[in-house]
Amino acid sequence: MSDLTLHGYFRSSASYRVRIALALKTIRFDQAPVHLVRDGGEQLLPEYRAINPDGLVPTLTHAVNGEASVLTQSLAIVEYLDELYPEPPLLPRSALDRAFVRSVALQIACEIHPVANLRVLKYLKGTLELSEEQKDAWYRHWIDLGFRSLESRLSTDRRVGKFVFGDTPTLADLCLVPQVWNARRFNIPLDDYPTIVRLADHAMSLDAFAAAEPSMQPDAEPRRH
Repeated sequence: MSDLTLHGYFRSSASYRVRIALALKTIRFDQAPVHLVRDGGEQLLPEYRAINPDGLVPTLTHAVNGEASVLTQSLAIVEYLDELYPEPPLLPRSALDRAFVRSVALQIACEIHPVANLRVLKYLKGTLELSEEQKDAWYRHWIDLGFRSLESRLSTDRRVGKFVFGDTPTLADLCLVPQVWNARRFNIPLDDYPTIVRLADHAMSLDAFAAAEPSMQPDAEPRRH
């Protein structure tokens, strides 16, 4: 048993970010799977909403001196872990470089991911009654719009190296890799985004990123949803 428990879903991009951080820092943790599709979504059950009223994943609980603290929102969780376990650091030393890394992370986490996440896609199909083809077109539109901007930025910024910032992974890579994984899952062509693909593929060559990949999780299942 660990003091840290991650409540998440294997295909959740936000949960994926936190798993990468935990793996990079070799932090022991327990997983408490929350299936976002089964029986209407386990995240909506009263038992889970007692932990996270938003009904979202991930949630990290940290038991300290017999009391469990609850943390939500993936980027806040990652920065908490970065402060608690500072090696290896996930943010650069200078304020300007930290702002750059956070900006890239937030561009993905706030501008690209939210409009194409599971609850939005379920609303499009269930409430608005869009077809599967229309739903997929929605997803492609927002991924392409976001990736075009991100590719332009990353392909020209001198700070980009083997990773988004230099030659070590940062918070930005923790956001980039799951978004690329999702794009590939939905068969989005990525030929127009060579820098994004290069950075994501290099990150996946690290054991920590590979261990956090959705198919490697205890709740992983064949692709159906």
